[in-house]
Amino acid sequence: MKINPLIGVIILNTNRKEDTLACLASLQLNNYPNIIVWVLDNSSKDGSVEAIREKYPSTKIIHLKENKGYAGNNNTGIQLALDEGADYIFVINEDIILDPESISHLVAFGETNPRAGVVGPMVYHHNEPQLIQSAGGKLTSDWRAIHIGENEPDVGQYSQPHQVDWISGCAIMLKREVIEKIGGLDERYFYYWEETEWCIRARKAGWEIWLIPQAKIWHKGVQRDYQPSPNVTYYAARNRLLTLYKHHAPLTSKLMVNASLFRTLLAWTFFPKWKDKKAHRNALLQGLLDYYSGNLGMRRKIKPL
Repeated sequence: MKINPLIGVIILNTNRKEDTLACLASLQLNNYPNIIVWVLDNSSKDGSVEAIREKYPSTKIIHLKENKGYAGNNNTGIQLALDEGADYIFVINEDIILDPESISHLVAFGETNPRAGVVGPMVYHHNEPQLIQSAGGKLTSDWRAIHIGENEPDVGQYSQPHQVDWISGCAIMLKREVIEKIGGLDERYFYYWEETEWCIRARKAGWEIWLIPQAKIWHKGVQRDYQPSPNVTYYAARNRLLTLYKHHAPLTSKLMVNASLFRTLLAWTFFPKWKDKKAHRNALLQGLLDYYSGNLGMRRKIKPL
C-alpha cells in the first residue's frame, strides 16, 4: 500500500467553460493531496482554455487534434496520466461537482481492497441533490445497462460499499495495473456503453467493480425527466449490439436483444402513438444497419428517411 498514491484526473471539455471551471473549483477543494489534472480541450471556441489557464494555472491543458468521442479523447488523457506515473486514473465529466472527500474515499477503498480494480462514487442529480442518479450499474440478462437506485431519494438504502457490474462514465476510477492489463476504452464505441464494456473487461480479467457511497458527486448532465436525443438512441442500440457480440453473449440473449430492438423499430414506424419518434426511429435503424455493416466510431451523417 502506497502513501498518497498519485491520481491522474482526466476531464474532457468541449465549449463547456462554466461547467469545467466549476468542476475544477470543486477539485481544488478536495482534501486529497496528490493529484494531477489534465483538461482535454476539443477545439473549444468559448474561451475555455484562456479561462482555465488564468484561474487554474497548474492544470495541464491538452489540445485535441481530432474528435474521437468520449472513448478516444479520454484515451489520450489516460495515456498521458500513465506516462506521468499515475497510480490511479480518474476519468470525470466536466459537468460534475465533487464532494471534497470523494477522491480520498475512493483511493482509501482501492488501497485496502487489492481486487477492487474499478471504483466509483455515488452520483446524485445536481438539480436535486438528494436524488440518486446512479448507485452503480447493473447489466441485465437481456443486456441492458441500467443504473441502480436511479431517481430514488437517498435514505441510506445504499450506505455500504457494494459490488456492481459497471460504474457510470461521469466519474470512474481505475487502478493503473487494470488499464495496463485490459487496455483503455474501446474507441469503436465513440460514445455510450464504453464505460460499461470497460468494466466487463476488468471483471473478466479478475478485478472487482465497487461503488463507494461515501464518495459523492453531483452530475448536471442528466435530470429526473431526462429524455435521450436521437443521437443517444443511435449509439445505445449500435453499441449494445457491439458489446453483446464482443463478449460472446449466449445465443438466447442475442436473439432477445435483436428481437426487442426490431419490435421497437416496428412500433416507432407503424403505430400512430409513436408518430413523434420518427427521428429516433431513423437513428435506431441506422444504428442497427451500421453495426451489422461494420460502421463503428463516429456516427455518419446520412439523409433522413
